[in-house]
Amino acid sequence: MIHEACYADGHTTRWSAQRTRPAEYDDDATLFTGEHVFPSVFTDLPGLAPLREAAELLAEREWPRLYDADVLRSCEVPCAAAIYAEDAYVDRRFSEETAGLIPTMRPWVTNEYEHNGLRAAGEHVLGRLIDLVRGRA
Repeated sequence: MIHEACYADGHTTRWSAQRTRPAEYDDDATLFTGEHVFPSVFTDLPGLAPLREAAELLAEREWPRLYDADVLRSCEVPCAAAIYAEDAYVDRRFSEETAGLIPTMRPWVTNEYEHNGLRAAGEHVLGRLIDLVRGRA
């Protein structure tokens, strides 16, 4: 229900996935829409119907900025991040830009996984990230 909101950078979403979806997607159910959430799921799926009012409130909520660039630039905490080169959901460029703001960030750009690293190989991914933070990789 809050999935769309995680992309709201200082504004409301007002069901942006639906508003910006190209018309051809309306006519062809086989076209991939990724992780987009549409208001119709809260009427079409009985299990989600009780959440419709809350979903509408979230779609109209004005969200704060996702990141404060100045705060990120002042980060002193050692950190690492996996950036999946061919991620279908997160544009690599945005991940690299955000990671680039953090002076202590050790990014790991990989094409071994596509958005699913922790699920597919959690021990490997987490181990690699810990090694990066500790300066062993």
